[in-house]
Amino acid sequence: MNDPQDQSHDPYETTETHLERLLGRALNSFDLPDSTIERLESALAHSTALYSSHHSASLHRTTYRHTYLLPDGTAPSLWELVHNSGRDGTEQHELYLEEAEARLAASRLPSGPSLDWTVERSDGTTSEEDDDLEVLSALLARPIPTQPRMYVPDNSADHARRVLRRAENADRPGEATARRLRLAFAHHITQAFGRHCPVEGGRDAGFTLYEHQFLLLDGSELSLWEVEHTATPDGRHMCEVYEEERAAREAMESRARVR
Repeated sequence: MNDPQDQSHDPYETTETHLERLLGRALNSFDLPDSTIERLESALAHSTALYSSHHSASLHRTTYRHTYLLPDGTAPSLWELVHNSGRDGTEQHELYLEEAEARLAASRLPSGPSLDWTVERSDGTTSEEDDDLEVLSALLARPIPTQPRMYVPDNSADHARRVLRRAENADRPGEATARRLRLAFAHHITQAFGRHCPVEGGRDAGFTLYEHQFLLLDGSELSLWEVEHTATPDGRHMCEVYEEERAAREAMESRARVR
């Protein structure tokens, strides 16, 4: 089936050509496991379906699901996020193995839903007029409400590897943690915090905190705390990963104080 977002290509292109096009235009194709690519290269057929679409004055965001039929009868998917949030507004493509990862990536786009988020005060009211730094500090100090663990067995060890791989902070988890996470067989992702606030230069920066919870083969649990923010000199997205919630929250507060 032809790619509905690109009518310039042959509707009868082979599955091999289709996969090559996806990988060639994706900014993050290097993050996909080699084993997955090798499996998809043996696909007998493919189909593409529009999964979601969002258009506003400044942001265009679309998600596609590309499904492949393999010789063993399985039908794995690639989730493609297409958006125009780059520096010059050009169309950009990203590929993910999991729907949840594609949705998280979409939520991190600078003009996405987080721009409209409000925060809750301790008295239960909301306000956008509070001082951003005070609000951020107060929210970072609040514990996350207990939520049920809904682990999903979905290539979790590789998911952990990719989370650690994109971390840019010097004090990211080390090899000992990476070895433990090779035993992960299920995981759950929780968004713990999201907020925009002013930083140096008078611009807004986005801060998002995720907990990646892993269930290991020995029955133990382990979490990685991922901070996504744009408090960088050029406004680009940066990922930091910590083993402890407190360290992640302190890192966000420290970045927010750079004005």
